[in-house]
Amino acid sequence: MSEEILINVTPRETRVAVVENGMLQELHIERASRRGVVGNIYKGRVQRVMPGMQAAFVEIGLDRAAFLHASDILKLPLVPAGEGEEPPPAPTGPPPSINSLVQEGQEIVVQVVKDPIGGKGARLTTQISIPSRYLVFLPHSRVLGVSARIEDETERARLKTLMATLANGSGQGYIVRTNAEGQPDEALAEDVGYLRRAWDVIKAASASSKVGQRIYEDLPLPLRAVRDLMRKEVDQVRVDSREAFERLSAFAHQFMPALAERIEHYSGERPIFDLYGVEDEILRAMQKQVPLKSGGHLIIDQTEAMATVDVNTGSFLGQRNLEETVYRTNLEAAQAVARQLRLRNLGGIIIIDFIDMTDDEHRRQVLRTLEKGLAHDHARTSVYEFSPLGLVEMTRKRTTESLERQLCEPCHECGGRGTLKTAETLTYEIFREITRAVRQFEATQLLVIASPKVVGKITEEESAAVAELEEFLGKSIRFQADEQYAQEQYDVVLL
Repeated sequence: MSEEILINVTPRETRVAVVENGMLQELHIERASRRGVVGNIYKGRVQRVMPGMQAAFVEIGLDRAAFLHASDILKLPLVPAGEGEEPPPAPTGPPPSINSLVQEGQEIVVQVVKDPIGGKGARLTTQISIPSRYLVFLPHSRVLGVSARIEDETERARLKTLMATLANGSGQGYIVRTNAEGQPDEALAEDVGYLRRAWDVIKAASASSKVGQRIYEDLPLPLRAVRDLMRKEVDQVRVDSREAFERLSAFAHQFMPALAERIEHYSGERPIFDLYGVEDEILRAMQKQVPLKSGGHLIIDQTEAMATVDVNTGSFLGQRNLEETVYRTNLEAAQAVARQLRLRNLGGIIIIDFIDMTDDEHRRQVLRTLEKGLAHDHARTSVYEFSPLGLVEMTRKRTTESLERQLCEPCHECGGRGTLKTAETLTYEIFREITRAVRQFEATQLLVIASPKVVGKITEEESAAVAELEEFLGKSIRFQADEQYAQEQYDVVLL
């Protein structure tokens, strides 16, 4: 499989595209005006404790207070444990009452685990984790874990033994990331040293910082992309900024020298995203309908509660029988769904309505295809069996806004509904408004200003109804079309 990472840098926006076999699979966007805060560590103050929710709202200097649940709180002193001190053990069982963990006005060191999404504030934890190239450092945990994506048992055993030696009874935990597979002991030892130095800086800063001050900030997107996404399977990283290339190259030579030569500067005339067709793919990712090669299609809807995917056969008729046609369409749809969830960054609860199948083996194969497609996804996913209604329920971890909500805003004409009232509906709504106005206020004549489409509907198709209304009310009604009016906008003026 061919895999490339493309980095497009402009003064106010950076975009990173992951392209596999010529197809866009992931898109990450960071804008100077609205940089994500996941991974950042802040000095906060508890603003409000909510016993009924087992949570607290914490002021950390963002636009909205952030949310901290009791299950994400460790019983920690205000200043983290010093060198040589034993950190408290990781909590087990149900969390204690929120009132026993924090009090209003208390200062607390927290880390953002989920960006503000929609109307919700950021999600916080006091269980700090600091990522590096090969490891995630857990200063308040004794866990020594290895990524589930490292499947070779011999390699897993080697990494666990190595990390136990490097931890050296410090009482601090580490998770070995997928990128660590096959790496020499020295590389992981360097990461451990880097993470311990970073933690010393954070501890010192947490003691002297003021409330609302950022103590630690994760790397900018280009460096984060190389740290998190670059693996031995990646053929090359192409970046269209000389300055960004030099930073990435220096970073790679320091932390991943074996892969540093795969980073190259793109200096072509044609924009790098145009060269790979990424811009067209982004436009398609904004559409609700996703065509399938077979002639079928997906319909993807995103709501506040969940995302839904509906699979349709469309024009695909198949070669044999209905069951075989449905099965082939569902197999193709399962692969497409896995890609679209990753590309659109859809998270939370996801419901997939595959076309009904009667064969249990076909259902198993479709689920297996979906799970296989999701195996490359960096976000954690869980897929459940077909429900009695023939639906597949799944979850995908959400830490940032979806691609659509990063790039788009609700339609000003429809208010985000996705539909507009028809001209006919608005015609009768205007008639009711006229009647209401005449009964409330004195007037000899009325002027209705509306969009050309609605005025055309009234004057051309409903002229008889207008005449009846004028006779009923004893008033003259005049209509005026205005190009500036949206379809649902109108005014009834009393003259």
